[in-house]
Amino acid sequence: MPLETSPESPAPVRRISALLAQYVGRLGAVWLEGQVTQCTRRPGTRTAFLTLRDAAADVSLPVTVPVDVLDALPAPLREGAAVVVHAKPSFWPARGTLSMAADELRSVGVGALLARLEELKRVLSAEGLFAPERKRPLPFLPHVVGLVCGRASAAERDVVENARRRWPAVRFRVEEVAVQGPNAVTEVVGALQRLEADREVDVIVVTRGGGSVEDLLPFSNEAMVRAVAACFTPVVSAIGHEVDAPLLDLVADVRASTPTDAAKRVVPDMEEELARVASLRERAFGAVSARVSREQSGLDALRSRPALADPYRLLDAHAQQARDLRDRARRCFWARVDRASDELTHARARVTALSPAATLERGYAVVQRRDDGHVVRHPEDAPAGTALRLRLAEGEAAATAG
Repeated sequence: MPLETSPESPAPVRRISALLAQYVGRLGAVWLEGQVTQCTRRPGTRTAFLTLRDAAADVSLPVTVPVDVLDALPAPLREGAAVVVHAKPSFWPARGTLSMAADELRSVGVGALLARLEELKRVLSAEGLFAPERKRPLPFLPHVVGLVCGRASAAERDVVENARRRWPAVRFRVEEVAVQGPNAVTEVVGALQRLEADREVDVIVVTRGGGSVEDLLPFSNEAMVRAVAACFTPVVSAIGHEVDAPLLDLVADVRASTPTDAAKRVVPDMEEELARVASLRERAFGAVSARVSREQSGLDALRSRPALADPYRLLDAHAQQARDLRDRARRCFWARVDRASDELTHARARVTALSPAATLERGYAVVQRRDDGHVVRHPEDAPAGTALRLRLAEGEAAATAG
């Protein structure tokens, strides 16, 4: 039942401490896993004091363990070791502290670690975190390279120096973190989140040197793997050497065998790119020259043809034909005119020969009565005394019939 208190009737500290001890005691003994961040053994005491830290979060618990349990381990317990502890929580009312009283402690061996990693790998693979289709391509030339590495580490030097040797203008934003030990996961995840939030960072490189399975264990942590999978910025994993294969290599967009290899993958080689540009320029110049040569050859071939070599030849033939036709037309026209003139002359001669005027020219005259102009053809037409008009070739004359 919840404890009922009020400002008028508060509960004393001893009462609250006793209740907390009861609540904690109800949890009973549990198995818990963590990394040893501190191990203190005082001379003359039968109890050792440990601090266990969660590998994926900034959470720790104090643990007391009998010295005999530590001495029974096959190898001395060292800081950073992964252990599984069977302990019961206890609350000390006098000091108001919580601790775990362990009665059994087991070091997590390499075989057990590898078995757990395989199981985690299977689960994450089933979720699709390692699928090739979710891999993002690296930018050709990033504006800023985010680098997550150890403090003043050789891996950082390899990446930075090799990248600047390939592309001197490359810029880095370096996040120095712990790359092994209990703080590695939280610090690396925090660095990833900060670089992911930076809009200038186009690619992130997570790197460290080689080490044992235990040293590289943080880079197979589920929290770190999911943090990389959640990044929209492409991530390059360069952990250890070629033989090392943490789960970070599987979820990253690109896996580099070494830090030097990571530098080669994130930036191009300036000399190679300049050589490629020069080669492309030569190829383009050669292609353009070849095209111009082909077109010039075609043009020369066209110009060498008779029609283009002497373009007026066809016109001259047509012009001559036009002149011939014009001359023929002129000759035909004047011949026709001459014939028409001759015909006109002949017709005029015939008309003249048949004209009454021609008869008059021969001395004949046309006799007409003056009063009515009637032509006298018979003597009876003009009795004596009739006034007559004589039409001659050169004029007229008056007469009277006798």
